Amino acid sequence: MRSVDEQLARVLRAAVRPAPVRVAISEAQGLLCAEEVVAEQALPGFDQAAVDGYAVRSVDVQSAVDESTVLPVVGEITAGSRQPRRLQPGQAVRVETGAPLPTLADAVVPLEYTDEHPAKVTVHQPVPSAAFVRRTGEDVQPGDVAVRRGSPIGSAQVGLLAAVGRDKVLVHPRPRVSVISVGDELVDVDRTPGQGQVYDVNSYALAAAARDAGAEVTRVGIVSSDPRRLREVVEGRLLLSEIVVIAGGAGGAAGREIRAALADLGELDMTRVAMHPGSVQGFGLLGPDAIPTFVLPSNPVSALVVFEVLVRPLVRSALGKRNPHRRTVSAGLLAPITSTKGRRGFLRGQLLRDPDNDTYLVQPLGTSGSHLLASLADANCLVLVDEDITEIAAGENVQVRFLSQRA
Repeated sequence: MRSVDEQLARVLRAAVRPAPVRVAISEAQGLLCAEEVVAEQALPGFDQAAVDGYAVRSVDVQSAVDESTVLPVVGEITAGSRQPRRLQPGQAVRVETGAPLPTLADAVVPLEYTDEHPAKVTVHQPVPSAAFVRRTGEDVQPGDVAVRRGSPIGSAQVGLLAAVGRDKVLVHPRPRVSVISVGDELVDVDRTPGQGQVYDVNSYALAAAARDAGAEVTRVGIVSSDPRRLREVVEGRLLLSEIVVIAGGAGGAAGREIRAALADLGELDMTRVAMHPGSVQGFGLLGPDAIPTFVLPSNPVSALVVFEVLVRPLVRSALGKRNPHRRTVSAGLLAPITSTKGRRGFLRGQLLRDPDNDTYLVQPLGTSGSHLLASLADANCLVLVDEDITEIAAGENVQVRFLSQRA
């Protein structure tokens, strides 16, 4: 029986990052930047008002420390104005936020510092030079790196790309994941199961898990266990995917049949991994491009746990994430748990915050049984139990892995 760490190392060695592609910045969110985006122009590109107010020479309002200063208002500049204007000493120009400053103006007096008169404004409070002004190049200078290679692109990065005039950016794309369910007992959710039939849970659940991990997902759905048909579908998906996930028939005769059906596409290692749930599973590199291919248990809980432990880190690695693993913390156990000797336990739990001392607590959910899908739906973490431990008492500290970032 192979250890979890050994199996995970085999999987991560197969991680291949898809070649970078250039996409519209509106499609880049959540991806890693694959280039150094260098600003060609200053940001802002001109001195502009940071607030609504009056553009002035700061020296003309210094006397407002002791008494109000009255300045004639010689015009107005709105945001987006292209008309150049020159300010003479002892004058003011009404400006909107974002409006270009007139020549000689070095500060803006906010409206609340004045009586807002349209012709002769009274200034009640002085402002220093550069006050309430966004200076040319204050944010980004020409030649500055606006977004660095390897940086995650979030809303701020998308905004900065737009601000420096980039409509497209080179990114590391989402790995393409194909999800297949195998089993003659399966029916899709739009049909009523007959005698001995069950709904196809795995293709929906695993597709959602892959999407949550950051992949571009194709849910192939149910495929017949007929060897020729299975091979045909898998071979087609290998040409269109960076990762293929097959759920169903990981062990016993079904596992041997899947392995035989795909034998000429590459070697599938059907093995037992020292974990529960989900011990029986398969992994191999198939097709001419050696595409990582998983065979997961038919039980939905087992399949999802194996995906979480082994497939998700591969997706995250393919995305270029430096740390492909979820956050792990220590938590106090609120109820006793049992685990299977010789296997690392991944037990379902609800992670809570202790408001008294700002520590974590974890409530085990259900039992260690692999069939309890409802308890996995309630879980926001997995309780990690070492292979040599079979019982842990309430009050002991355990390691838990986040499933939900809301925990």
